[in-house]
Amino acid sequence: MKTVPAVLMITVLTLALTGACGIPTDGEPRSVQAPPGQYPFRSPTAAAAEPGTIAEPLCFVRGDELVRTFRHINDAPTVYTQVAHLLAGPNDTERAAGLTTTLTGTTIASIQLTGTQVTVELATAVEDASRSDEVLAYGQLVCTITARPDVTGVTFTRDGQRIGIPRADGSLSQGPLTAADYQPLIAID
Repeated sequence: MKTVPAVLMITVLTLALTGACGIPTDGEPRSVQAPPGQYPFRSPTAAAAEPGTIAEPLCFVRGDELVRTFRHINDAPTVYTQVAHLLAGPNDTERAAGLTTTLTGTTIASIQLTGTQVTVELATAVEDASRSDEVLAYGQLVCTITARPDVTGVTFTRDGQRIGIPRADGSLSQGPLTAADYQPLIAID
């Protein structure tokens, strides 16, 4: 019989202690301030709670700058789908905001994701454009692809061989490239 009072005493003590750990209540409503900084967008790999809640980052051009925009879509895109959306160009809303693309006529043969690195096999040459358009075109691709949380760098190939890609400073790199290689061209919103 000694165990019943001990169990009862432990139960009463536990209830008393947990009751003191509650959240205090206010007598009236109070305003709550948003945390400082920019509200983070949902990752393309995040599960959608409702239609159109996944933010797909795409990088277009305004003037001589790269501009990141977000489209709200229903399903998390693959790398290939995201690049296909980029190659399709700005939608009506994006065009109304002055966004264009330098990727017109660019054809990609394949996209390979290995670990956190993406290899883009080009079927057509981007360098048919002017030198500044060429830098912006590669910048659009690199900035879009590396905006994904599962990608850290992009390499470009043609006929299976790595090719030199112009960075913002005009130097050529065989990669892997990141958005940092185009930082001077990225518009600050």
